[in-house]
Amino acid sequence: MSAAPVPTAAGVIPPVLAEVVRSGFVEGRHRGSLVLLAADGSVELALGDVDAPVFPRSSNKPMQAAAVLRAGLDLAGERLALAAASHSGEVFHRDLVTKMLAEHGLTADQLQCPPDLPLDQTEAETYLASGAVRDRVTMNCSGKHTAMLAACVLRGWPTETYLDPDHPLQRLVRTVVEEAAGERVAAVGTDGCGAPLMAVGLTGLARAFRSFVLAGPGTPERRVADAMRAHPEYVAGTRRPDTWLMREVPGALSKMGAEAVQAVALPDGRALAFKVEDGATRALGPVLARALRLLGVDAPVLDRIGRAPLLGAGREVGEIRAAF
Repeated sequence: MSAAPVPTAAGVIPPVLAEVVRSGFVEGRHRGSLVLLAADGSVELALGDVDAPVFPRSSNKPMQAAAVLRAGLDLAGERLALAAASHSGEVFHRDLVTKMLAEHGLTADQLQCPPDLPLDQTEAETYLASGAVRDRVTMNCSGKHTAMLAACVLRGWPTETYLDPDHPLQRLVRTVVEEAAGERVAAVGTDGCGAPLMAVGLTGLARAFRSFVLAGPGTPERRVADAMRAHPEYVAGTRRPDTWLMREVPGALSKMGAEAVQAVALPDGRALAFKVEDGATRALGPVLARALRLLGVDAPVLDRIGRAPLLGAGREVGEIRAAF
């Protein structure tokens, strides 16, 4: 006998956002919550509980990058994009992190993100074949950590405790998150990289991304958005949906987060945010492509992002598809 869905604390059962279809048979479902904002900021569509707090995970990185700019750190171009990145660990990512550390008088030993392999599976295979081992620079959050350390050096703040939620830099991050989201941080946790993690609702997350693309030129928020959109390969990697979307949909700002979180804003203020309840990242692409189409985006890249085939004996026998 199958178990009934468990209601959330607010009593809302998350709707099915994606189905897993193998050989014409629905063998699984991914539930979650999703919000779409119209250009004027009003809610156009809400599925599930879009105001309940979630940990946006790496979708918070644009706000963290804006905080280091507010602290006075002067970053631009690829360096600023890398400060907001969940990079793939490709050679050009690792090289720039190393350069940034040297430029600010830092060493890799000062990074408090954990040693890791490249996030991109193809890159990880090449990396391991070369005899390399897990490294802090290779970890996907190393650009963010480098920028945080550099801001601390500039301001004379302690570098040993830069990940403490009460550190001046992390208090500044919280201020940026709350201002951009238009709501108070509901909880503070610890992200996979060790940095403080600020919880907001999905509507607040969509508002935050919207505020970045609509911010005035030269503001920290707009500088982050512009750098990410100009250098998306440094935000993600050469084989990543965030890169494809920002390259092929003019003016789009996109950032995924672990546990199947995604936020996107378009240059006219349309925005979206969603979280797949079970954290299944395999559902991200189909859900993202469908959500963007509902926002009115019509671009060939959506077919690429939304394609999630299932294989049997090496051939395609099904797909993961959006169900809303």
